[in-house]
Amino acid sequence: MGCSIEWHDFEARRDLDWASSFHPGGLEICLNLAGRGRVQAGPRHLELEAGTAGFYVQKQPCLRGVRQGGERHQFITVELSLPFLERHIPTNEKGLHPALSQVLTGRAEAAVSEPTGLSGEHQLLIGSLQRPPVQSAAQRIWYQAKALEVAAALLYQATGEAEMFCQRQQRLNRQRALQAAALLKENLVEPLSLEEIGRRIGCSHFYLSRIFSQEMGCGIAQFLRDLRLERAAELLRAGRHNVTEAAMEVGYSSLSHFSQAFRERFGCCPGLYPMRTPVQQSVLKPISRSK
Repeated sequence: MGCSIEWHDFEARRDLDWASSFHPGGLEICLNLAGRGRVQAGPRHLELEAGTAGFYVQKQPCLRGVRQGGERHQFITVELSLPFLERHIPTNEKGLHPALSQVLTGRAEAAVSEPTGLSGEHQLLIGSLQRPPVQSAAQRIWYQAKALEVAAALLYQATGEAEMFCQRQQRLNRQRALQAAALLKENLVEPLSLEEIGRRIGCSHFYLSRIFSQEMGCGIAQFLRDLRLERAAELLRAGRHNVTEAAMEVGYSSLSHFSQAFRERFGCCPGLYPMRTPVQQSVLKPISRSK
């Protein structure tokens, strides 16, 4: 298929040779949530801080990359082979990033982009990648479509075209969904009512429910449930909370309900989860590693 999406979550005790994971003949987009990374192509380099994104591409192994030691790293990578890109992106496409255009037209062997901040639009995209709204059998096709969506968001530069009304409405809907998601995250133990969330972001709770599902790929109740379980998993990984404490910390009053929900989400009971969690988890199944 020529593309893959992977979730990385690990702690680096010392500087890590990141470039060893880069594949020749491919482009990789990094959505960097935590930890610092650096990728260099000749004199140009890409510095990734927490909350930034960028891409790097090479025809032959010539990129250098490192993840900073002494930090926890969390990031999503979207890898696209050059043949895959050439099938989907014309080399003379208007607005295509010039660094990528040079590689696709044979004027450069490798390139890196400048870093860009993760916008509300990007955060929504990341949220959907972590919570695919389709059944397992359909995830391969769904992730391929998402890989192209990430490419469309980060491989092109703005051309200064005026924002149309429908584009403005879509942007506002994304912002409202992101604001609602932030309020849910801030109030895990005692969640705000749907009416209160709607009041704070300036729309009716009926409209909020509709746009939230459209933008996030799941309903508010499921999103809150996933947030709670992901936070509980973090607490269990850290080793400072037992199962009961983790459940209470994220707002579960029933241990049996928590255990059942946790097992459905992570595939094992919470008591066994820390023992089977590797340093790097492939939460997002790769679509393909073929080039």
